[in-house]
Amino acid sequence: MKDKINHNDPAKNMCPHTGNGGEPQYQADDSVPNLTTQQGVVISDNQNSLKAGPRGPALLEDFVLREKITHFDHERIPERIVHARGTGAHGYFELTESLEKYTTAKILTETGKQTPLFTRFSTVAGNKGSKDTPRDVRGFAVKIYTEEGNWDIVGNNMPIFFIQDAMKFPDFVHAVKPEPDRGFPQAASAHDTFWDFVSLTPETMHNLIWLMSDRAIPRSLRMMEGFGIHSYRLINAEGKSTFVRFHWKPKLGVQSLTWDEAVKISGADPDYNRRDLFESIQAGDYPEWEFGVQLFTEEEAAEFPFDHLDATKLIPEELVPVKIVGKMVLNRYPDNFFAETEQVAFCPSHLPPGIDFSNDPLLQGRLFSYLDTQLKRLGGPNFAQIPINAPKCPFANNQQDGHMQMHVPKGRTLYEPQSLEPNKPRANYKQGFKSFNEQLDDGVKGRVRAESFADHYSQPRMFYRSQTPAEQAHIATAYAFELGKVETAHVRTRTLSHLLNIDEDLAKRVADALGMDLPEAAKPAAPIVDMPESPAVQTIGLSPKTLKGRQVGILVGAGSKKASIEKFENAVKAAGGSVKIVAPSIEVKLDDGTTIQADERVAGAPSVLFDAVVSIIMPDVAKKLAKDSSTLDWFNDAFNHCKAIAYCGATDEFILSKLPVEKDEFVTPLDELDAFIENAKTRLWEREPKVRDLA
Repeated sequence: MKDKINHNDPAKNMCPHTGNGGEPQYQADDSVPNLTTQQGVVISDNQNSLKAGPRGPALLEDFVLREKITHFDHERIPERIVHARGTGAHGYFELTESLEKYTTAKILTETGKQTPLFTRFSTVAGNKGSKDTPRDVRGFAVKIYTEEGNWDIVGNNMPIFFIQDAMKFPDFVHAVKPEPDRGFPQAASAHDTFWDFVSLTPETMHNLIWLMSDRAIPRSLRMMEGFGIHSYRLINAEGKSTFVRFHWKPKLGVQSLTWDEAVKISGADPDYNRRDLFESIQAGDYPEWEFGVQLFTEEEAAEFPFDHLDATKLIPEELVPVKIVGKMVLNRYPDNFFAETEQVAFCPSHLPPGIDFSNDPLLQGRLFSYLDTQLKRLGGPNFAQIPINAPKCPFANNQQDGHMQMHVPKGRTLYEPQSLEPNKPRANYKQGFKSFNEQLDDGVKGRVRAESFADHYSQPRMFYRSQTPAEQAHIATAYAFELGKVETAHVRTRTLSHLLNIDEDLAKRVADALGMDLPEAAKPAAPIVDMPESPAVQTIGLSPKTLKGRQVGILVGAGSKKASIEKFENAVKAAGGSVKIVAPSIEVKLDDGTTIQADERVAGAPSVLFDAVVSIIMPDVAKKLAKDSSTLDWFNDAFNHCKAIAYCGATDEFILSKLPVEKDEFVTPLDELDAFIENAKTRLWEREPKVRDLA
């Protein structure tokens, strides 16, 4: 509780005086620095432009005004075409188990060192000003500043992608973005052009079913898995190659929102995930992920029932276990969002010696696209000189000039070979990056896709059948919601024809929800294989039963018992959770006369922002709140979203009695503190079919 409230206004001591027009003029003194232009000239007045008389025109000679307005007019740079909405943090990578047998990359062979990194999380479809909680894929990009050069692991929170060949990427993005003739919907796939494209492109079916799952609406960025998506190669000292896929596994486990929560959070707090990351780091509760690898040989890959070079296919952990070899900890928020988070440039082509690419055709296209994008966004080829992008190891090259060149190269030679400056840097075959000497086949050059990429349904089937019943219901309901936004009937029918190849029960649930008849199944391009189920792809099934990383909202009001509030606050924190105090007013006087400052007003902090709720209010407050719709929603939503509720007698008598809230095992009185703490670690999913119409 914030029981020390400071109303002292420091502006009173900032050397203020009033100008002719009554405008406040805050002036520097010996204790604060002077405000200057970019050239270092001290500014005398930052409130008024230079004029020809008090009511005369502004003068062109006012270089202070011109500099300030000109810089303001040029503050924005082009936003990313995809992954525009993002946030990030600094941290470190630490290797805990050496992979020296597989690679020469020092970052993967030298244990115990903490190597600095920067990680950016993002949504894919929305623009920079969109919300944090749409149904969408999340970007998960990590820049590790290794001593052998920057290594960018540019992935997502889903292990696969929608398309197999980079040739289709512009089509996919154009389809999911706002429709060009109307400019909407923003940050949403629930519209005709997206579903038209995916229903005509069967290779999208696997990533599509992940998009319809709970993975697409994460509870927190701290509770997402990250995947490098593609197969890469590790190269050892003997030049031997081992294929690898990279994984980031959150220490807090994989946890998600319900769709109804995501929709309501987007209105209550569109910065929900960004704020959560910021607040957790500020509180010293540093987000952490385990770093894992799936390692396999060319011979082992040949035995897989799919082609690992196909980016629409995952490698089940039951087939190739994830070996945990390191960790990532995020412990510092950026000092400046634009300079770091907005200007950071990730490229999958950035990797150190000992790691190499595979022939994945989507990856091959990304190696070009990302670099090309940075040239546009950041103004030219010198974007690597921006501090957030600059390597922290020694670097030298013969590149020169270009837009925004920050370095001042010395000497007369910027070419090689040369003999005029013998001490200039030269290539190093022994230490330098070398591509794997792959034995290529004798295929004929052409625009052709491998036949081994033709199976588009086996892995989506495996994904759906591996889910818990609650997750399957969420997937079916998501398909029904999205297709319910599609106006074109034949697009809905075509999509159902694909769902029949994934699972007949799924197709029937979606068709029934839409009031449609089932069509004939789409003709598959390759036989559909019933793969073993993979529990590792679940969300609810993997969510740990813990309060760590979760937040409890405690509703209080005038006269609330301070001892009871502290009792719940201490219990939640002891279990690893955090607390926010919610009240009808921002300042509240408790029963002992203490005045506290609430973290949020109840009207601005709906229960969708919390993982469990407690109500400790007096009868007169409860009577008043019983007439307030936002308070009734506070309790109703908590119940409908399967959360734990702890209530006092006044809450029960005047509020809960008015609501369709059943006192099941997750709705408990205040004196059952231990039960509430245990319940708050998870959700009562058995409640959901009683409160929501699921497909």
